[in-house]
Amino acid sequence: MDQSSITPNTSNQQLVINGDNDSATALLHEKQSRRRDDLSDVTFKEYMTVGILCFVNLINYMDRFTLAGVLDDVKKEFGIGDDKAGLLQTVFVIAYMVFAPIFGYLGDRYSRRLIMAFGVALWSITTFAGSYIQSYYSFAIFRGMVGIGEASYSTIAPTIISDLFVGNVRSKMLAFFYFAIPVGSGFGYIVGSVVGGAANNWRWGLRVTPFLGAVAVALILWAMENPERGQAEESRMKPTSYTEDLRSLVRNPSFMLSTLAFTCVAFVTGALAWWGPQFIFLGLTLQPGVNITQERVSLIFGALTMTSGIVGVPLGAWLGAALVKRWGRAHAVICGVGLLVSTPAMALAMLFTEAYFYAPFALMFFGEVALNLNWALVADMSLYVVIPPRRSTAEAFQILISHMFGDAGSPYLVGVISESLKRSSSSIEPPSQLVQFRSLQYALFVTCFVEVIGGIFFLLTAIYIVKDKLKVDRAIAEAEAQSAEPSHSNAPEEQLGPE
Repeated sequence: MDQSSITPNTSNQQLVINGDNDSATALLHEKQSRRRDDLSDVTFKEYMTVGILCFVNLINYMDRFTLAGVLDDVKKEFGIGDDKAGLLQTVFVIAYMVFAPIFGYLGDRYSRRLIMAFGVALWSITTFAGSYIQSYYSFAIFRGMVGIGEASYSTIAPTIISDLFVGNVRSKMLAFFYFAIPVGSGFGYIVGSVVGGAANNWRWGLRVTPFLGAVAVALILWAMENPERGQAEESRMKPTSYTEDLRSLVRNPSFMLSTLAFTCVAFVTGALAWWGPQFIFLGLTLQPGVNITQERVSLIFGALTMTSGIVGVPLGAWLGAALVKRWGRAHAVICGVGLLVSTPAMALAMLFTEAYFYAPFALMFFGEVALNLNWALVADMSLYVVIPPRRSTAEAFQILISHMFGDAGSPYLVGVISESLKRSSSSIEPPSQLVQFRSLQYALFVTCFVEVIGGIFFLLTAIYIVKDKLKVDRAIAEAEAQSAEPSHSNAPEEQLGPE
C-alpha cells in the first residue's frame, strides 16, 4: 500500500483525495472489518429488524406452498388434471416475476418500508379472499395477485440486510434470512395438510398465514429499522438511470452467470416442491402392505424439507465464511458442488420410491441438504458484486430471470409431460395408479438434468467473482473520496479529520 495516500488520524484514517484506487479499497475493507466483524457489534434493533424480515420470509413461503400440501384435494374439487394443477403455481410465479422489476425500481428510489408493508398486506388479503373462491379460473387469478404481493417483499428485503451489515456478519444474517425459505416451505406443507385435514376442507389451510401477515405488516411499519441505502459500506453513491442499471447488470459476468445458475435452482425447487408430495404418495401406495394418506405424506415431506433447511442453509453459510477468507471463489464453488452432489441423490430417490419406504425420504433429505447450501451464498454473491444503489434492481432482475425460466414453467411443464405420458401409455380412463406414478416419475427426471446445468453455471461464476467484487469495492471507495473532495479541497492535508 502507498503510505503517502493515507493520512493517520487519532480515531481512524482518512483517504487523501488524490490517492490511488487500491489504497481506497484497502481502507474501505479496513473500516468495514473494524465496524462489523463480529456479531457482538450488532445492535438490538438490528437483530430485531433481521428477525422481522425472517418472520415475514417464513410466512411468505408458508403461504406459497400450503396449496402443494393439499394438491390432491384441490384437483378433486376443481376436477382438474396435473397440467391445470401445475398451472396454479405457474400463474402465481408469472405474476411474481413480472412485478418484481417494478418493485425493484421503486425499492431503489422510494420508501422500502411502505412498499414491503403494502406487498405483505396485498398477499395476505388475496390469500384469505381466494380461499372462498369456487371457480378454478377465478382461484387462479387470486393466486396471481398473491404473487404480486410477494414480489414486493422478496425483491427488497435482502437489500435492507445488505445496507445494515457487511462482510462476515452480512453473510450470517443472510443465512438466517434464507434459512426461512426451506423451513417456511416445510411449514406450508404441514399447515396445509394438518389444518385442512382437521377441518376436512383444504381451504382452511389457506386461512392461517393471512392473520400472521397482519402481524407482519404492523412489525414492518412500527418496529423495523429502515437504513439508508449503502449505509453499512458508508457508500455515498446515488441511483443511476434504470437503463444504465440494466446495462451494467447485463455486463456483469458474475451476476449474470449466478443468475442463470439460480434459474436452474428455481426450476428444480419449483417442480419438486409442487409435485414432490403427490409423487411420493403415488409411489408408496403402489407398495404392498403400505397404507398411507396424502396428508400424512405431506406432513413427512414438510418435516423433511424443514430439517434439510435447518441443516443445509447454515452449513452452506458456515462453509462459505470459513473458506472465502482464504479463497475468494469459495461461494460459487460451494454452490456448484452442492448442485452436482444433489443430482444423483434426487435421481435415486425417484427411482426407489416405488420399491422402498424409507430410502426415498433419506435420499431426498440428503439431496435437499446439498441443494440448500446455495440459498444464502447466492444472495450474498448477488449483493457484493453490485453497487449499493443498484441492488434492489439487481434482486428484481434476478427474480425475473430465475422465475421466468425457472419455476414459472417447471410445475406446469412437469404436469404437461405427465399428462402426455398418461395419454400415450394408457387407453383407460382414468389411467391406473401405476401409469400415473410412472408418468410423473419420468416427467420429474427433467429436474436432474437441469441441476447439472446449474452446477456448471455456478462453477463458471467462480472464474469472475473475485474481479467483479473488487470492482464494486473500488467504485464505493472512489465515490467516498469524491464526496469528500468539495469539503476538504482547500484544507491542508494534516487538518483532515474523521468522516
